[in-house]
Amino acid sequence: MREEGFFINISRGKVVDELALIDALKKKKIAGAGLDVYEEEPISIDSPLLNMNNVVTLPHVGSASKKTRDDMAMKAAKNLVSGIYNEEPEDLIKEMK
Repeated sequence: MREEGFFINISRGKVVDELALIDALKKKKIAGAGLDVYEEEPISIDSPLLNMNNVVTLPHVGSASKKTRDDMAMKAAKNLVSGIYNEEPEDLIKEMK
């Protein structure tokens, strides 16, 4: 890439070596990056990418279809009802047990 180029990744996080990307950004080998996918998801709050002025990060919104959002809402409602009835929700976060 040329120094004035911007790297954009909206496909899969594993298609880029993030350490190499961070190095290129720090050394100004490229102008910036726009990312909504990451090598490890969720992205670590310690990732240098989150504090770089030449990087824009967004959550991946590949699930933004009406059907997927409706399914997610139904799953959340079922988990809520399970909790109200003192049952273990199907999608309980392991750290919440």
